Amino acid sequence: MSQTVLLAEDDRAIRHALERALSLEGYQVTAVADGVEALAQAHRTPPDVLLLDVMMPGIDGLQVCRVLRAEGDRTPILMLTALVETADRIAGLDAGADDYVVKPFDVEEVFARLRALLRRTGGDRAPGASPAGAPREPQGHDRQIEAAGLRMDVQARRAWRDETELELTRTEFELLELLVRNSGIVLDHSTIYDRIWGYDFGPGSKNLAVYVGYLRRKLDRPGAPQLIHTVRGVGYVLRED
Repeated sequence: MSQTVLLAEDDRAIRHALERALSLEGYQVTAVADGVEALAQAHRTPPDVLLLDVMMPGIDGLQVCRVLRAEGDRTPILMLTALVETADRIAGLDAGADDYVVKPFDVEEVFARLRALLRRTGGDRAPGASPAGAPREPQGHDRQIEAAGLRMDVQARRAWRDETELELTRTEFELLELLVRNSGIVLDHSTIYDRIWGYDFGPGSKNLAVYVGYLRRKLDRPGAPQLIHTVRGVGYVLRED
């Protein structure tokens, strides 16, 4: 069965172009022009994934995110935004979005990010042994994982540093889970992109560095050791120095 996309975009030309492109890609698309319609449609017929423009009249994309998350709706959300400042991206992620694409965008990037979100929510990570030297994969019985003073309940999607619970977005949680499962192992950029986004956006992408920055803001404590370390030219490692 085709996966369903709820697209909310107030620019008619962009909305129609994306609707056509997504339909040709095999998605079942419902396209609306504002946040009010998006919320009504999401309540009426919950989609597999939402594609929301940030700047819309009335209720904008950030407000749509906040309402759905407050209701306990965990449907993956990909934001479309012309706002490129880090603070704007943080606002979207804090509102509950899982990922973002900056305008003007390549439609192939939109497809790649949608596929990655749907794979992650579809639970397609197969359990089993990893090749020697490769990052370890989650095991079905491995609900509780711990490393470097961090504790994660994978099924409940909750995480703590010592006794303090962390408020993490979906992407932040999955990135932290990957690092915790591979504590002490340096993971290169390509491996992390493949595991978290399902697509390597190339050496010019700042996406991974941005998310590592978000995680550090939530993990770091005054006087406590830093947990996520940058290995220049390679990637990142979780360890408690």
